[in-house]
Amino acid sequence: MGVLSRFSNYIKTVMSSFLDRAEDPGQTLDYSYQKQLEQLQNLRRSIADVVTSEKRLELQQAQVTSQMDKYDQQARLALSQNREDLARLALERKQALQAQTGTFEQQIAQLKDQQQKFVVMEQRLSTRVEAFRTQKEMVKAQYGAAQAQVKIQEAASGISEEMSDVNLAVERAQDRVLQMQARANALDELTSSGTLPQIGAGGDQLDAQLAALSNQSEVDRQLTELKSQMQIPGAQQGQAQLPPAENTPNSQG
Repeated sequence: MGVLSRFSNYIKTVMSSFLDRAEDPGQTLDYSYQKQLEQLQNLRRSIADVVTSEKRLELQQAQVTSQMDKYDQQARLALSQNREDLARLALERKQALQAQTGTFEQQIAQLKDQQQKFVVMEQRLSTRVEAFRTQKEMVKAQYGAAQAQVKIQEAASGISEEMSDVNLAVERAQDRVLQMQARANALDELTSSGTLPQIGAGGDQLDAQLAALSNQSEVDRQLTELKSQMQIPGAQQGQAQLPPAENTPNSQG
């Protein structure tokens, strides 16, 4: 399994675990994005380490090559002075270093190949991380919009419930007003028809009739008395028929 495949499986596992536990998917996506950035940074550091190792080997190879050239010059100088023994010794050292040069070339070639693979991997991973970032922002925006819609619907539902309570209270108040108006109209009609006594009126209907008769008798008595004083004929007869007046000045005289 390649590094990218293992990385993809790791990201899927992390996202699945956190999505199951997190309340806000945006936080989970941000966390996953940060982990991907860390992996990308680690890969880039690995590339830098490979390049550093490659350069260090190249410097060592250059030093060995320079030393080989030095031994070659020494061998030539020794031969020019008829010192074949020294020339042989210099060439033997040169031969030993030449074996190291082959090893350097092999290691440098391997590092270059590894570096190339890491560069390709870094490009692919960088593309994936950027695509994930774009998708992450889109999902967060969708989640934010859905969350806002839920809040609006919840608020609308609460307003609807409150309006229902208000409407019910208004209906009850209107019913109460109608009941009071109907009662007032009924009492007014009963009072007008005489079924109920009017407020402030003393006595009942019989008392009113008796009071009217009493007032009429008093008027007749006073009329008869006035005729008697004026000596109008028939006054004595009318006065005899009336009951004597009580507490009048004439009767006391």
